[in-house]
Amino acid sequence: MKTEILDGDEGVEKAAALLGAGALVALPTETVYGLAGDALDPAAAAQIFEVKERPAFDPLIVHLPSLEWLDRLTTAANDPLVLELIRRFWPGPLTLVLPRRPIVPDLVTSGLPSVAVRMSAHPLFRAVLSRLGSPVAAPSANRFGRISPTAASHVLEELGGRIPLILDGGPCAIGVESTVIAPCKGGLRLLRAGPVTAEELAEVAPLLAAGPAIEAPGQLASHYAPGTPVRLLANAAEADAWTGPGTAGLLAWSRAERPPQYSAMEVLTPGNDPREAASRLFAALRRLDAMRLDLIVAEPPPCAGLGIAILDRLQKAAAPR
Repeated sequence: MKTEILDGDEGVEKAAALLGAGALVALPTETVYGLAGDALDPAAAAQIFEVKERPAFDPLIVHLPSLEWLDRLTTAANDPLVLELIRRFWPGPLTLVLPRRPIVPDLVTSGLPSVAVRMSAHPLFRAVLSRLGSPVAAPSANRFGRISPTAASHVLEELGGRIPLILDGGPCAIGVESTVIAPCKGGLRLLRAGPVTAEELAEVAPLLAAGPAIEAPGQLASHYAPGTPVRLLANAAEADAWTGPGTAGLLAWSRAERPPQYSAMEVLTPGNDPREAASRLFAALRRLDAMRLDLIVAEPPPCAGLGIAILDRLQKAAAPR
C-alpha cells in the first residue's frame, strides 16, 4: 500500500472519505498524531489493532465530532461532574472514561463496561470529524509500545505502507498524550497523567488513585519506548557521574553544554518550560534512537504540573520490556 501525505482542505476531504469507506487514516491532534478509524465499525477497530500490532486488551479512545454524541455513547452525559469537566477542559487534551452504551463495539473498549471519550481541539481533526459526522477511534499512530508520533514524518516511519493517508497538520503543539480520568463517586481516578494537570483536576474534584486493572490506554508499565534502552536517572547530578560502558546519549532537561562522556545530547527545554519540554520529548527520543547508541540516559523532569506527565512517559520508556 502506498501511503500519501496531504494537508489542507484536500487532505481533510480525502481523510473523511476514506474513513467513511472503512479505511484508516492518520490525523493530527494537539497531543500526538492518531490512527483513526470509524469507532462504530468493528472491522475498522480490528484494522487499528492489526496495523498497530496492538494487543486486544488495550482499549481505544473514541473522539467525538460534537457533544451530541456523548449521550449516544455513554450513560453519564448528564452527570454534573462530567458536565463540569467538559465545561472546563473540552475541546482539549482530557479523556473521560465513562459507562458505555451498547452501540460502542466490544473491540473498541476491549470488552470493558466503559468507553474512553474525548474531543480534540485540533482544527484539522475537528474538520475531518465534522465532514464525517460520526466518532472515530484514534490511538497514537505508531506501532504498539513505541515512541508516539508528533509529526507526519514520524507516522510515515512507523506506519508507511500500512495506511493510505497521513493528514499533515505540522508538529503537535502539546506533544504528550491526553490526561485520562474516570469520574466516580467521591472524585476522579487519575488513570494517565497528561497535559491537564493533577493540580487543575483537583480544582474540580478530589483525585483518587487508580487500581491495578487496565481501564484505559497508556496504563501498561512499558510503553512509549525507543528501540534503544533507556535509563531514567534519579536526578540531574547522576548524569554527570555516569560512567557506563558503551556509547550513550543524554536526554537532558535544560543543560547548556554536553558532558564529554556522552556521544550526543538532546535538550528538552533551554528555557526551563515544561510545555516546551513536552512538545519536544518524543521527537528528541526519536533522534537519539536513530543514532544507534547503546543507551539513552534521561534526566528526570520537575515532579509537578506537566512534569508529572513527562516523568510518566520516561518511566514507561525505561521500564523492562
